[in-house]
Amino acid sequence: MAKIAVYGAGSWGTALAVSMGKAGHEVALVGRKLSEMDLMEQRRENRPYLPGVVLPPTVRPTGDAGVLEEAEMLVLSVPSHSVRETAQKIRAYLQPGTIVVNTAKGLEEGSHKRLSQVLTEELPHHPIVVLSGPSHAEEVGKDMPTTVVVASQNSQAAEAVQDMLMTPKFRVYTNPDTIGVELGGAFKNIIALCAGFADGLGFGDNTKAALMTRGIAEITRLGAAMGGNPLTFAGLAGVGDLIVTCTSRHSRNHRAGVALGEGKPLEQVLKEVGMVVEGVRTTRVAYELSRQYEISMPITEQAYQVLFQGADPRAAVSALMMRGKKHEIEEVALIAMGQGSYQENGPDGHGE
Repeated sequence: MAKIAVYGAGSWGTALAVSMGKAGHEVALVGRKLSEMDLMEQRRENRPYLPGVVLPPTVRPTGDAGVLEEAEMLVLSVPSHSVRETAQKIRAYLQPGTIVVNTAKGLEEGSHKRLSQVLTEELPHHPIVVLSGPSHAEEVGKDMPTTVVVASQNSQAAEAVQDMLMTPKFRVYTNPDTIGVELGGAFKNIIALCAGFADGLGFGDNTKAALMTRGIAEITRLGAAMGGNPLTFAGLAGVGDLIVTCTSRHSRNHRAGVALGEGKPLEQVLKEVGMVVEGVRTTRVAYELSRQYEISMPITEQAYQVLFQGADPRAAVSALMMRGKKHEIEEVALIAMGQGSYQENGPDGHGE
């Protein structure tokens, strides 16, 4: 069986380590703080992030990054804003050709680059694979059936990761559309925040269904403009991840949105959640990208107004509901009338 290293001992890194360890792989779970990793080794449990999940004997918690030298595959499980810095920190340890699997779902602020692009810049001698899909750590750690998708420009690397991650309870698909897989995984967090806003305001299932449906429409518009395959957004990294993140009690983005909808300030909400809420940073990046590509993203725009401009969530909902009349499937309607193509997205080329 393979020697695998997981860098990042939060809930998701730990859950993946447990899953691969149960499959018989030798897994080094690498964390930043030596004292915390020593305690995890003694207790055989990551109590702060994944309580109740026992680490199998094949998983070795450690604070020593030197173990990365032995890894055939490295799973990088750090927040999106830490990916570049982490890659710079660990690249000296990696053997040439070691496959690097990124699990963070976000985009780099400032550059607007996808995380696989960041990793390719920092780790040019390593195949980069992206892992995404509907997969809460709390459920993977407890062996609940889960399906995910891996994507890479290197098909052999993607298939190798598929082989190493696949278990009877953890099914892995491959997809050649790295752009779509990454963007779907990143942008769905924005819609999950908005679903939380709605719940915090006391709205019902109708509202959430509308947000999710129209949310995937605007995600697909921007994703396609950026080079993603529209069909990818109908798959695990798109609709699948959107459903689980908008509806689950495990979702940090949804929890944060609920608190914001109840009127709590953003700074307090982030402190109370206690873990990274990727949707907050991603909202800013997606809003900037929508303006760059001239793609209408009304839900994202309202989320941006609430998060960064002090807008009231209830007023944001009213702004969405009172917009001008539209076709539901604008691209199809335009093609039927002989006026456009998918990429044009709307009468003015901007979608909704």
